[in-house]
Amino acid sequence: MATAEKKRPRISSGEGRRPSRKEILERKKAIDELIRKAVAVKDHLVQFPAFHKFQRNGLSVYLESGRGDQLTLPTRKYIQNLLKVNMENPYGPEWPSEEKVKRQEMVAPEARYIFVKQYSNGFTTECSVNQDAGMEHTHAPCNEGCLVGFVHYRFVLEEELPVAYVYELQTEPSAQGKGLGKFLMQLIEQIACKNQMGAVMLTVQKANTQAMAFYTKLRYAISSTSPSRVDPQIGLEKSYEILCKTFDSEAKSKLEQDGEW
Repeated sequence: MATAEKKRPRISSGEGRRPSRKEILERKKAIDELIRKAVAVKDHLVQFPAFHKFQRNGLSVYLESGRGDQLTLPTRKYIQNLLKVNMENPYGPEWPSEEKVKRQEMVAPEARYIFVKQYSNGFTTECSVNQDAGMEHTHAPCNEGCLVGFVHYRFVLEEELPVAYVYELQTEPSAQGKGLGKFLMQLIEQIACKNQMGAVMLTVQKANTQAMAFYTKLRYAISSTSPSRVDPQIGLEKSYEILCKTFDSEAKSKLEQDGEW
């Protein structure tokens, strides 16, 4: 399980004493700086070599980083198509309007990506020979047709806490059920902790029971910010839940709420 490497700035005040305006502003400034630094990192994947490739259960892929304002046209089209394949049914009649929102979100400057690309047959063989010879693992750039999935995440503020918010985790149907989704979420959790985020958060459609089960297995809980926790009556009217996994007591107290799913 990922754990925070450093403690985020906290308001130091005596027990029962309300923090001063100066303390509140200083803490806000420090947290804003954490998010700014996280957003400024050019490639979060570089710091985690163990996550550069995934070769299990007959699936052989490697990972690359990207950002929303640098997506090529073929990549944008790929993202749009995969979203429609995976999400049109769970969203139901809400999909047409939701699709427009997602198309805007995916190209935002603050959007960060992990792209999953598949090795060609020839390259996989070459890579295996190099590894057997004790040579360093390298790979050549792959064209857009090799994409088999992606994660879209951002560093944002939730309940006055810095968090990594997963906007999308999408993989091709043929790549599902092989452990890739769990692998990608573990990477996001590592990135979040490395950058002193208090939690990883995401939104799941209630109709997407497979996704709900997946995140439950990864120990994600319904957040206290989710409509069903804020007001059960409103929650019944909403089609989604907000889930989270927290990394320290402060985030847990603000973002989690005891209770059954």
